[in-house]
Amino acid sequence: MPEFRSPFLEGVYRHMITHGYSKRTVATYIYWIKYFIRFHKMRHPIEMGDTEVEQFLTFLAVDRKVATATQGLALNAIAFLYNKFLEKPMGNVRGYRPASRQRKLPVVLSRAEVSALLSQLEGTHLLLASLLYGSGLRRIELVRLRVKDVDFNQLQLRVWFGKGSKHRVTTLAPELVPALRRQIRRVAFTLETDLANQQYQGVSMPEALARKYPHAARALNWQYLFPSSALSLDPRSSALRRHHLDESSLNKLLRKATRDAGIDKEVTCHALRHSFATHLLESGTDIRTVQEQLGHQDVKTTEIYTHVLKRGAKGVRSPLSGL
Repeated sequence: MPEFRSPFLEGVYRHMITHGYSKRTVATYIYWIKYFIRFHKMRHPIEMGDTEVEQFLTFLAVDRKVATATQGLALNAIAFLYNKFLEKPMGNVRGYRPASRQRKLPVVLSRAEVSALLSQLEGTHLLLASLLYGSGLRRIELVRLRVKDVDFNQLQLRVWFGKGSKHRVTTLAPELVPALRRQIRRVAFTLETDLANQQYQGVSMPEALARKYPHAARALNWQYLFPSSALSLDPRSSALRRHHLDESSLNKLLRKATRDAGIDKEVTCHALRHSFATHLLESGTDIRTVQEQLGHQDVKTTEIYTHVLKRGAKGVRSPLSGL
């Protein structure tokens, strides 16, 4: 468990862990709750209410100029604080300035740039980057993959609890099958070593499934496809487990590969996902299919990729090209 100077924040942390919130959600909510308290000169949240929440959200929009999604995330964190932790439900919070910063166009690599980037990687790093691009995965979706989520027969990956807690199926490039089979053999070897440790209690499992299948945590198919290099204590139960690879390491390896490839773009894991979507549209895949592959709830979110196609917005050919 992280160390907290504030007993209050430690209480929030313990509440979220106890109620099964993901590590990522816990960290994000703690960040915004702490920011909210500091903005109001360290006043205790129980002494504040809707007015203070609206002031904070307006500050984020006007002074910090955050994006709409960021302001919404801050609101979600504070709503959790009042509605779930303090059990002091917020009222109708509407009197704040909504964020209006325009969404940035996505960074997209050309096919040649993707090839150059991948050529700088090898082994597990190459497989990770190839799945980000080849299957359009989000970073957290990639590291949360379990062995059972790879379907070699149908050449697809099953993504559970993606953004918005949505499940979906996305494509798997046949070129990655040999590397994935090797990776699963490495996972099996690691599991064999872990099972020899009497203190090891298996991989973390969703609570309902852990009760229904008590032995699944030690089964190969439930292990993370990209496990951490070391065992660690589960903050919820103090059980010794092997978590998945730390997602923050992925952008670091991509930044190095980008420099080595001589690519003058800000390449992140999401840039490979953007490139997956754009290249599918370029090759003639219909936008509804791309929407399903990405797991977008609204096709309007997917339509942003039509603005970065090589031939211009929505594939319109410039009249200058006909002169």
